[in-house]
Amino acid sequence: MNSLPARALAWLASIRLRVLFRVMFLLLAVATVALALAVLQEEKQQGFDNYRERFAKTTDQIAARLRHPSGQLALLNPESGATLTPLRPLLLPYAALDFDDPNKVRMAVEMSGCLVQYPQDAALCVAVGSRNWAGAFIYVAGRLQMRELVSHRSGEKDLSLAHRMRLQVALRGVQYRWLAPFEAEGEVGKSGGGGQRGRLTGFVEQADGDYTRRRPQRDFRGWLWQAPECTAAESGVNEAACEREVFYSIRLPIAVLAEEFDANRKAPWPPRDLADIRVHVQMLAPGNDAPVFDSNNDEARSPFQLSELHGLLLPGETLRIRRAEAPAAEPDMLHMVGIEDSSDPVSPLVSGLIRRLPVDAGATKLESRELVTTPGGRYELFLSGDVRNANRILARAATRLSWFVGAMLSAIVIAWFVIELGIIRRIAILTRRTRRSAARGLEELNVADLRGGDELGILASGLHELQGRVREDMAREKIRAEQEKDMWHAVGHEIMSPLQSLLVLHADAADASRRYLLRMQQAIRVLYGHASPSEAFETTRLEVDALDLDAFLQAVAANAPAAGIADVRYVAQGDSVPVRADEFALEDVVTHVLRNADRHRAVGSVITMTLTADAERIEVGIHNHGPQIEPAMLEKIFEYGVSDQAEASAPGSRGQGLFVARTYMAKMGGTIEARNEADGVRFVLNLLPGRACS
Repeated sequence: MNSLPARALAWLASIRLRVLFRVMFLLLAVATVALALAVLQEEKQQGFDNYRERFAKTTDQIAARLRHPSGQLALLNPESGATLTPLRPLLLPYAALDFDDPNKVRMAVEMSGCLVQYPQDAALCVAVGSRNWAGAFIYVAGRLQMRELVSHRSGEKDLSLAHRMRLQVALRGVQYRWLAPFEAEGEVGKSGGGGQRGRLTGFVEQADGDYTRRRPQRDFRGWLWQAPECTAAESGVNEAACEREVFYSIRLPIAVLAEEFDANRKAPWPPRDLADIRVHVQMLAPGNDAPVFDSNNDEARSPFQLSELHGLLLPGETLRIRRAEAPAAEPDMLHMVGIEDSSDPVSPLVSGLIRRLPVDAGATKLESRELVTTPGGRYELFLSGDVRNANRILARAATRLSWFVGAMLSAIVIAWFVIELGIIRRIAILTRRTRRSAARGLEELNVADLRGGDELGILASGLHELQGRVREDMAREKIRAEQEKDMWHAVGHEIMSPLQSLLVLHADAADASRRYLLRMQQAIRVLYGHASPSEAFETTRLEVDALDLDAFLQAVAANAPAAGIADVRYVAQGDSVPVRADEFALEDVVTHVLRNADRHRAVGSVITMTLTADAERIEVGIHNHGPQIEPAMLEKIFEYGVSDQAEASAPGSRGQGLFVARTYMAKMGGTIEARNEADGVRFVLNLLPGRACS
């Protein structure tokens, strides 16, 4: 059960780089999309909030515009924008015009916004008052740029010798025509070419041009003022001949309307056919019938109209204007809807995504009502909108920017694809081949096709070259092992025969020499036929049997001088201490430890062997007085080839003795360890009691 999780963890560890790369790119793509969605959601919330604020501002702006005299003029004349020329009288938000005062007239027409603009800074307002008690008059007021005016002299019958205005009014099939020459009254200003002021005396225009014994029309009133200052400085032009602003104000009596008013003081005002009245105004120069100014100029520009409110509406907003006193069945005076801006395309995908983003929308439908009071009555303004209209505004902007997000995602995907093909795929191939070679052998690892000039290719090239060198080293090692095996065969064969002869000479079991000859014979058998000593020791089969450890240690201590190890002391227990061990192998273990202790003990000191036995544990201690072993080397000294001698070929120091000791102890079911003590080092051998194995 434990192997399956271990294999799973090993498999995950082998693919963690690929997983890391893919997760990083996936997270980068997700972060890009999440960032775009977060920005869209925030912009949508801000768009909703801004739309509410803008809706309130739009309502206030439209109401303020319509409460202004120019707005009231547009409310009082909703049909004024149908045809601009010829001019139609507008209903003023004032009862009448004080046409005798140029300042009051100028302020009234400019504030009301009734001036129709013409080229060369000319303007003209044709209007009627909002109350009929002021009289059935049409007011004409305007300005234009002219050089010094020529006045009509008193008694002169030819009106064409002076500047004059021609005015025509047509209504109900009747046409009124006046010719009003300028008659100067005095000089205004102190400059050399001072301004002028005078009357416009209105004569009924005669087709033959003979005004002998013709008297001016009594109710026709007109004034004209020319400013003393030049409009603009002109190089090389006399100041007296430069153009100056001319402002005029005229009251035209309309007999048809006056008769209707006299017959019925309660007749509706303005007249119902006000939009059908046509007015034509011209300014004529002396001696020329060609007009200096003509109101029927095609380049005329209309004043403010209700249709201009359309530009204040956002797509989906609806503006309705109706009279407050009008019955419910009467249609609205104005009904307009904000037009969708189709200049920028909107992606259906982006639009649908924006609609689904969750925000705090609150009330989606917005409505407002305002009341505007004019001299002609009260008007109600109804403005309705939808907060969701902000989605369309955001969708247009998001559609324009969506290709940036698309480009970022495309760059991420392309980078992912390039790395996947150029790096990850090659890493996966190398991983699979390495895992297969680990199970089947180094020969299965083939990285020749992965070599290249990049980092991974260089690594594959290095592995390929290293693999070749390893194969060569393995071939050489195999040859060397065969040679060593042959050498051990020869050595074993040459030594075994003399040993056999020596054993015959020392046939007595009590002979100490026979014991060492048997150990030599066992060592030859262990090493005979193996390529290396470590392999021989690890594959040795021991004959474990019951052994009296106390008697064994007494014999080892007694025979130690014969092995070249002096001053080995052991205090006998006096009782039999049976253990499970191989006598010759255990003697090799103790002898190897004693040789190490002898090599490192202080001069003249004694090596002490102790035996501690109880029901569960039998421990042999071998202690010497001398330097301690470095803590990092306490376990390492039992590895094969580890020696404290500077040269591995030093006599008796091949780094093999303690390795043999631990190997034999493990085969006998025991352990061996080294411990540092205050005055030296103690090796501790733990053996199994004899009865535990019986």
